[in-house]
Amino acid sequence: MSDDIVIAEPPMLDIIGIGFGPANIALAVALEELTEGLSVQFLEKRRSKGWQEGMLLEESDIQNHPLRDLVTPRNPRSRYSFTNFLFENGRLFEHLNLGLPFPLRIEYEQYVCWVAGFFDHQVTYGVNVTGITPLVDRGTGALQGYVVRDAAGREWRARAVVVAPGRTPNVPAQFAHADSERIVHLNDYLFALKRACEDGRKPRVAVVGGSQSAVEILLHAHGSGACESVTGITRNFGFRQKDTSPFSDEVYFPQFVQTFFFADQKTKDRLRAELAPTNYSSADKDVVEALYVKLYANRILQRDSLTVRTNTEVAGVSTDRESVQLTLHDTVTDARSDERFDLVVLATGFLDIGDGPKREAYPKLLAELTPMFDLSRGHLNVSIDYRVQFSDAVDVDHTAAPVYLNGLCESSHGMGDSGSFSLLALRSAAIAQSLAAQLAAASPDGEFDTDCALAGDAVR
Repeated sequence: MSDDIVIAEPPMLDIIGIGFGPANIALAVALEELTEGLSVQFLEKRRSKGWQEGMLLEESDIQNHPLRDLVTPRNPRSRYSFTNFLFENGRLFEHLNLGLPFPLRIEYEQYVCWVAGFFDHQVTYGVNVTGITPLVDRGTGALQGYVVRDAAGREWRARAVVVAPGRTPNVPAQFAHADSERIVHLNDYLFALKRACEDGRKPRVAVVGGSQSAVEILLHAHGSGACESVTGITRNFGFRQKDTSPFSDEVYFPQFVQTFFFADQKTKDRLRAELAPTNYSSADKDVVEALYVKLYANRILQRDSLTVRTNTEVAGVSTDRESVQLTLHDTVTDARSDERFDLVVLATGFLDIGDGPKREAYPKLLAELTPMFDLSRGHLNVSIDYRVQFSDAVDVDHTAAPVYLNGLCESSHGMGDSGSFSLLALRSAAIAQSLAAQLAAASPDGEFDTDCALAGDAVR
């Protein structure tokens, strides 16, 4: 008997989903309700269920109709609806009695976690995925699937991968090389504020950006009473109100996905520029008015604990152990000033797939697969069913091993992919049905060849 130790390869799954936020939670529901017989494993970086923990501001809402949840637009009878969540938790009538147009963020976080809990058997938490590599047949060189690795050296294998890591935070160039825990993206706001207030300190806080999140953070930081001062910094003339016209909000209709996807690039660019105020560099009327009233009240009381610098750009950033110094440039008067802060929060949005400012060619997780992908436009090319398109120059049957982007396709599919819940349910249905069709076509008899090797130049 040989003394050699044989290390078993991980089993070949049908699907690996990377990330288990709302996008892939909705996919898990869709796979359960629309398909059968597929083996699925989700890998999540967080150590437990959660959603936007760094922005769970007690009085903030989700700016999204509650019925546009993880499932209702696709299946109103599903047990995983927000309405059923309220019913099963004994809060349906109390919620209806609130009269709020949108649910509180803290309640929707509970809803997201509630749905996620039904799929604990399919999720491994605490997995920091660091790479995805192709898997090819040793004999034929055919692409068979993918190996997913994490920072701890663990491996998973699957015939298909769905990438939903959330969008990459947009960090303006001025801050790109400022390595300091005093400068954070809005995703980490609450955690950073807690650190800044340790030992009874009262920090000076700056919030950079003109978005809904920027206004919410200004109101929260000032309202907490824990800060010495709170300063908003925006390049705009002021904080703009969102375009919430029902005509504009049709960008969140499923029909608009088709309209946008099949439009030429010039039309796409025009539509995105025209429709930007429905979601970007703008805020809902209630928070804009609340901030304006708060500033006015402070003026009456001759307090300077809350200020807003409009028409102002951050021209320079320097850090030391004690604080962050921002050089502020008034674009109207051309005046410059240096101010120090204990915490700087970047409410500056997220990157999208594409070329130009606030764009990235592909998520970093897909870096090792890019030799196979169609990058002829300078970035990933994605089909209507959210499949990443492979290059014609690659000699592989890529239909046998599809890769999907879930929640990263605003440049190709329109505003419904902007991080909103609006089309999550329908997008997950499109991906689930495409997965079932692609995997069935690749393996009609249910058999799968496990004689595979990691791909190198063979698939390049």
